[in-house]
Amino acid sequence: MSTSPERRALVVGAGIAGLAAALRLRRSGWSVRVVERAPRLRGGGYMIGFLGIGYDAAERLGLIGELERMQPEPAELVYVDQGGRPQAVLPTESQLSLLGPRTLALLRGDLETVLHNAVDDSVEICFGTTVENVAQDDDGVWVRLGDGRQERVDLLVAADGLHSGVRKLVFGPEQRFRVDFDHAVATYLLDQAPAVIPAGTTMSMDLVGRSVGVYRLRDGRAAAFFSFHSNDMDAEVTAGPAATLRARFGDLGWVVPELLAGLDSAESVYFDRISQIRMDSWSRGRVVLLGDAAWCVSLFAGYGSSLAVGGADLLGDALDATPADIPGALRSWEQRLRPTVLRKQRQGRRARALFVIPNALVLRLRLVVFRLSATPLVLALTRRFLGLTTRARTAR
Repeated sequence: MSTSPERRALVVGAGIAGLAAALRLRRSGWSVRVVERAPRLRGGGYMIGFLGIGYDAAERLGLIGELERMQPEPAELVYVDQGGRPQAVLPTESQLSLLGPRTLALLRGDLETVLHNAVDDSVEICFGTTVENVAQDDDGVWVRLGDGRQERVDLLVAADGLHSGVRKLVFGPEQRFRVDFDHAVATYLLDQAPAVIPAGTTMSMDLVGRSVGVYRLRDGRAAAFFSFHSNDMDAEVTAGPAATLRARFGDLGWVVPELLAGLDSAESVYFDRISQIRMDSWSRGRVVLLGDAAWCVSLFAGYGSSLAVGGADLLGDALDATPADIPGALRSWEQRLRPTVLRKQRQGRRARALFVIPNALVLRLRLVVFRLSATPLVLALTRRFLGLTTRARTAR
C-alpha cells in the first residue's frame, strides 16, 4: 500500500466514513487532515450490524479484535405490547443464525471510537470546523474553511453525512438527491438501563406507525430507540426531538415515560428523517463523496456503516492502482462499488415493510413471523428478504 507521500487529502467529516477514509489513505502514505463541524466525536447512536465488505475491510485494517471487544453481550430480542407484556421472542441463537458468523453487533459510536483510535497521530482532526467554499482545477482543489484558512489538496473526500455541506457546494442542493421515507428515528444513551429491562434482554414495543426499543450495552448503560411515521416530517424535525417524541409517544406506558424523561439529561440525541441519497455520480474531478453523503442506503437497509468502511478501503485501493490519475481512480472506484450500493438501496426500500407497520393486520402478521423466527424455513426466508444470502461482489 505505498504511494507518493506528497499527496495531500482533506477529509470532511469525522464520522465512520471519514475516519475510515483517513485511516486507509494514511496507510497508503497520504498526508491527511480531517475537518469536522461538531465540537467532538459524537459517540452513541443506534445498534448496527457490521458485516460484509465492512467486516472484510476492518479485518484487513487490523481492527476486528478491538471491535469484538466492543460488542455487548448477546441478548434475546423480546417484543412487547403497550403494557410491556411479551408477545414474541427472537432468541440469540436465531439472531446469530440470521446474520451469519462474520457479523458484529456494535453501537455506532463504538465503531467510530475504534476508527478514531486507529488513526495515526500524524492525522490532524480539526473539530468545530466547516467548509465554506470549494474550487478546483486539473491539478488540485482549493478549500476555504470557516476559520478563514485556505487548503490546497490533491483530493477532497466529503464524508459529511446525509446533509453534506460539500455535496451542496459541489453537486447542488440536497433536495435534488434526497428521497424520504416519511419516517424518522431518534436514539440516545441512558447512563443506566431501566429496571424493567431484564439482564440479557433487548425489548421492543412495535405499534402501528411507531416503535420504541431499549438495548442493553456492555457497561450497564442502555440505548433508547424511537421511530415513527409522519406526514409532515419537516415540522417534526424543526420541532426537535424532545417536543416531537413527547407528542408522538407521550400516551404510552411501560418504560416509555422513563425514556422520555431521560431526554432532558441526555448528552446528545440523534434525531433525523430516514432517507436515501441517489446520485448519478459520486465524484467531480478531485472531489469525491463517501458514505451517507454519496448514497445513504437508509436505516432500513442496515448496511450503512459496513458500506462506509468498505467503501473507504476500496477507495484506497483505487487510488493506489492509478496514483497519477485521481479522477480516473474515483471513476473506477465508483464503477466497482455502485452495484453493491444499488442492491442495498433496493433492499432498504423492500425492508421498510419490516419497520413501518401500516395497520393492525400487518402488526398481527409480523408477530406471527417473529414467533416462528427460530424455525429454519423462516430464518432462510428472512435472510433472503434482507439480502444476507450473498456476498457483496466487490472482492479484490
